[in-house]
Amino acid sequence: MLAFRPDRARVAREVGATVRLALPLIAAQLAAVGPNFVDAVLAGHLNAHVQAAVTTAVSIWALALVAGLGMMMAVPPSVAQLDGAGRRHEVGAVFVQALWLAWFMGVVMWFLVRNATPMLDWIGVVPTLRTDVMHFLHAISWAAPALTSYFALRGLSEGLSMTRPSMYFSIGGLLLLAPLGYVLMYGKFGLPALGSLGSGIATATVLWLEMLGFAWFVAKHPAYRDLGLREGLAWPRPKILLDLLKIGGPMSVTLLAEGGLFVAVALVIATLGETVVASHQVALNVATIAFMVPLGLSMAITVRVGNAVGRGDATGVRYAGLCGIGLALCVQVVSSSVMLSLPHVLARLYTHDEAVIALAAQLMLLAGLFQFSDGIQVTSNGALRGLKDTRVPMVITLFAYWVVGMPVGWWLAFRHGLGARGMWMGLIAGLTMAAILLFIRFCRSAARERWRQPA
Repeated sequence: MLAFRPDRARVAREVGATVRLALPLIAAQLAAVGPNFVDAVLAGHLNAHVQAAVTTAVSIWALALVAGLGMMMAVPPSVAQLDGAGRRHEVGAVFVQALWLAWFMGVVMWFLVRNATPMLDWIGVVPTLRTDVMHFLHAISWAAPALTSYFALRGLSEGLSMTRPSMYFSIGGLLLLAPLGYVLMYGKFGLPALGSLGSGIATATVLWLEMLGFAWFVAKHPAYRDLGLREGLAWPRPKILLDLLKIGGPMSVTLLAEGGLFVAVALVIATLGETVVASHQVALNVATIAFMVPLGLSMAITVRVGNAVGRGDATGVRYAGLCGIGLALCVQVVSSSVMLSLPHVLARLYTHDEAVIALAAQLMLLAGLFQFSDGIQVTSNGALRGLKDTRVPMVITLFAYWVVGMPVGWWLAFRHGLGARGMWMGLIAGLTMAAILLFIRFCRSAARERWRQPA
């Protein structure tokens, strides 16, 4: 395990550097979940049918999104290690190959999203909703290549410790989506009211604009000129692609395992009645917003650890990882305290139904308890990603969520009659197991005396 005697001055420097990197990423992540909120609000004020269709379609699109995001998570550590090693001129070749991978993933996502009917059957979507669900999915599927390319551009910039562009373009896209979605969904300025189809078109249009804007920024900004981007233009190179796949493939599986757990929990809870479902959605929305903070921190930790690996600085790896994880614990004290002390107040922001408020408040107390586990697991995973260590964390995640979390939740929910509370206790069990195992994995990895610079 890790023997670590921190120097206060170095801890302060590392915390400061991590916070400076993380703040724009946290803002970007909060803006990234904004489109789901905007789509839901616009659909909800149109009518309940469109709201249900858009909510269902967004859930399916989210699974494709996390698969693409996971694959592109190979870019930041690869770039950060080269940057830390003083080999910025080699970044262009890696980024170009990442774009090939992004375009391939985009085509796969396009095909799967457009052929999601079997998933609708499996989920049990009622026939009256299916047409509008598929309208949304068909429209947004055209944005899949733009989305994966955008993730690659974000990874390039964030790997270079330039995190503000991610914030600017995410917020800009969110500001564009609301008026465009309103016009297309409600049929303003002489246009027909397109409902769920309009929502899909608006979201797809904004994703393309975000990607094109980011690409223009990278092409024009002087900070990217020494990366060899033009010199790196080439047909697919198997070696670089394989290296990216070795990192990104397990991350896709990891994110799908975690996202799939929450989808499965939602499906199980859906059998317990409308009030329970509504309460679950309220509590989950609060927990999701809170999660964006440690998620942004984890992305910053990936870059800091990757830079240290590139320098061959074993001590720097330890400081970057442990200071980042410690920061997450401090942040989670705030989110946990708010959820534990003000659950009814938070629930009332979403609904006036007293039955929903009562159960949502109970679930929010449980969400408050797993804030610490959630913070440790996501930041430990971010630190391991900086080491390009993703295969063992994938196995850990699958075990924690699907061998521990889901069975424990189902057993408590149905064998012990705890209902939704039982499923949320299962989430606590799964997240806690993941946090323990991922933290131990990082400590053991960080205890190595030497680090090989990126090949």
